[in-house]
Amino acid sequence: MDVVITHDGRNWVIENDRLRLASPTLDELDVELARLMRARGMVKKGQVAKVFMGFDNATIPEWMRPFAQHYFNRVVEVRG
Repeated sequence: MDVVITHDGRNWVIENDRLRLASPTLDELDVELARLMRARGMVKKGQVAKVFMGFDNATIPEWMRPFAQHYFNRVVEVRG
């Protein structure tokens, strides 16, 4: 699954057409994501789902964009 990740000044926010979550830390965001995916049956017991979080570069200064993309993209594995 792919989501877009941004920061709103207080929270890290991930969203796509199926979900939207926000938490003040990436660790908390990962926990909330796993909880939501398990609750919605998006990952079943014994399965592993990879979630690609592509950072929305429009939220950072333009001069930094050529250097920052690889710093913000991340992949999270959610285990059922």
